[in-house]
Amino acid sequence: MLIKVIDQITDEEMLDAAWGLYLEAFEELNSLAVQRHLMYRSEFEEVMRDTRVDKYLALESDGTLVGLSCYTNNLHAIPLIAPQYFERHYPEQYHAKRIWYIVFVAVKPEAQGRDAFAQMSEQMYLVAATQNGLVGLDVCSYNDDVRRMSRVFRLLIGRLCNFNMTFKQIDQQSFWLYNFPAVGAESASELPRAA
Repeated sequence: MLIKVIDQITDEEMLDAAWGLYLEAFEELNSLAVQRHLMYRSEFEEVMRDTRVDKYLALESDGTLVGLSCYTNNLHAIPLIAPQYFERHYPEQYHAKRIWYIVFVAVKPEAQGRDAFAQMSEQMYLVAATQNGLVGLDVCSYNDDVRRMSRVFRLLIGRLCNFNMTFKQIDQQSFWLYNFPAVGAESASELPRAA
């Protein structure tokens, strides 16, 4: 497997393959997590053409795309994070452009367990580690509770640096649902629950 790092995807065939892989990897999360995890096609294409965001392609020997991740130290290129947070809490690294963000890591189901995820993650880690940098990523509660993704990243990257690192949750968002049942419910235990 070859990991190729490029600054943009402009070839229509590769763009279609990348979109298909991304869609397959994240579409299900839209019904498992409250916040949308799947970019619209127009947003996706904008990211793929944005030279501020590096694209890591995991390619089989025949050139088939089996993995894709996006990584940047230009925090203004990522619409759903606040660069001001990083500037306030990590000013030295922020101003030195030593904070990277993993936008997403996607691997085709048939390639999972075949090193694409690990190799792309390792390549991203090396960029930040060689510059004494920080790496941020977001993980929804489903991916953390069920797939244990924060633990997976911690163990994978820890193995690469002999666990000479710190790893901590820096923020959390929760979503709440208020339910106003029909008159007659006597207690909270009688409220309908989500399926």
